[in-house]
Amino acid sequence: MKAVHFRPRHPDLAIRCMPASRLIPLIIAVALFMENMDATMIATSLPAIAADIGTSPIALKLALTVYLLSLAIFIPVSGWAADRFGARHVFTAAIVVFMAGSLACAGANSLMGFVGARFLQGMGGAMMTPVGRLVIMRTVEKREFVSAMAWFSIPALMGPISGPPVGGFITTYFSWHWIFLINIPIGIVGIFLALRFVPNLKAMEPRPLDSLGVILVGFATSGLVFGFSVASLGVLPSWAWQAMVVVGAAAAFAYFRHTRRVLHPVVDLSLVKTPSFGLSLGGATLFRIGIGAMPFLLPLMLQLSFGLSPFQSGLVTFTGAAGALLMKFLAQPILKRAGFRPVLVVNTLIGAAFLAIIGFFDEGTPRLLMMSLLLVGGFARSLQFTSVNSLAFADISHERMSHATSLWAAAQQVSLALGVAIGGTFLEISMLRHGGPLTLGDFHFAFFGVALVSALSIFFFLRLPDDAGSEMSGHVVNARSSGLSKLG
Repeated sequence: MKAVHFRPRHPDLAIRCMPASRLIPLIIAVALFMENMDATMIATSLPAIAADIGTSPIALKLALTVYLLSLAIFIPVSGWAADRFGARHVFTAAIVVFMAGSLACAGANSLMGFVGARFLQGMGGAMMTPVGRLVIMRTVEKREFVSAMAWFSIPALMGPISGPPVGGFITTYFSWHWIFLINIPIGIVGIFLALRFVPNLKAMEPRPLDSLGVILVGFATSGLVFGFSVASLGVLPSWAWQAMVVVGAAAAFAYFRHTRRVLHPVVDLSLVKTPSFGLSLGGATLFRIGIGAMPFLLPLMLQLSFGLSPFQSGLVTFTGAAGALLMKFLAQPILKRAGFRPVLVVNTLIGAAFLAIIGFFDEGTPRLLMMSLLLVGGFARSLQFTSVNSLAFADISHERMSHATSLWAAAQQVSLALGVAIGGTFLEISMLRHGGPLTLGDFHFAFFGVALVSALSIFFFLRLPDDAGSEMSGHVVNARSSGLSKLG
């Protein structure tokens, strides 16, 4: 399918002249910006919310985990819904559901009410990002896809950057309720732009819904995501989260067998046989497990071991997101010059190294040096995810894009939750070694461990062909070196 260029009736000149490779990603990014900013503001405001509704901040973390649970349950069906009802309709409906969940959060006055509202928000979030990515892939030419993903990510990255200070300001000087209410005007803008400029793409012959598959995938992803997420929070006994993980793993195995007997599985696992997708999925999952532990480990280390306040901690950690934002402008020329395979192989080691460097931070490390290293680490992580998020879909046909986005999004949620669990496990192993309370050395051990996990993703990227994703990157592979590589 060729790129879709839009000619609305009465837009302003800037929008009318904007190509689809920028316009569509920026519109879709409105929803992702709202979702990311909401998540980071909630983390900042947990103590105030907990005090107001009469619970503890630890118990309220259950609301964050329930959001991940909702994502895990509803993401797998997002591709089918987009094919059946049209991507624009599903995308705008998802924003409406997210806004409804935001209003419910603002009106909650109990723990269970807040948890239920976050589950509703998760239903909307589960449809927004995968369906939005699907729209981008079906409207943008492959040679423009890396650039489109960069434009898609730039506003989305503003959420983690602006969320902590904005959330802290609103909670301190106004009321925590407003961190949810500001989603309403943002959502209205997103709905207006989507209805005006986003095409309602749908499949010519929608596949039937695999009902049993939906149930099995729901149990699999929710058991794994929820189990791994609560493993390090201490809100449930060990046997409870372990049972959830076992149930999730059993459901995943049952779904794997189920896919062999149905023609149209809700999540098509055969996609991993496509080398660019399968190797990208495996590499991204391992790399993301290490990176996913960082938002859990770093604030704890800064606050518990260094004695920083939440605000001071946020000022240090936000530099990583700032570095990620700056890299989005450089990803396309880097990939065009070097190609996907060399970038992913070398940058895996760079990203893992800057994750391990955090394991050398101590009370005497200058604050400016910490921030500088986190900034460069943010560069590396951003380049890695921009590259792998683009390469994964290089060889996927338009007919299978909805399957691919669902599988990719589900794997992403599982890997992020697994990252938190593995980070917590490394902390516990280190604590058992010395038999005392949590120390700075435990955090160092954990950062070295998760950095090693991220580095292991290099074995997936080494198996990529030299010309992987060349149509997307624009990189021209030397024929002789490519031939020698294949012979070797």
